[in-house]
Amino acid sequence: MTDVATNQQRPLLDAILDMTSASVSRAGLGDRELMMVRFAALAAVGAPPSSYLLNIAAAAEATDLTLEDARGVLIAVAPIIGTPKVVAAAGTIAEALGIALALEDALAEEDSSS
Repeated sequence: MTDVATNQQRPLLDAILDMTSASVSRAGLGDRELMMVRFAALAAVGAPPSSYLLNIAAAAEATDLTLEDARGVLIAVAPIIGTPKVVAAAGTIAEALGIALALEDALAEEDSSS
């Protein structure tokens, strides 16, 4: 079995990165619009926190999207995907942000103790 930390063999991750790259290059949307559409899609499919984390990180690097923008997306899609999915997405986004903050705190603590 390949050690994930070595990044030598990662067929699943590479496939996901290839699909994402193809989608981004062919969408014809600006970075901001693309990330808003992706958030809407994540809410529609009931994505897990890890999916939101990846997309929040990408949005932070490529756009000026805010939590208010994410809220606006959820409000816009609510009539289409339904209240339960929107409420679940809001909770999952909060969970993802909590995970991100916990990781940031852990890394800061590790840096200060080194």
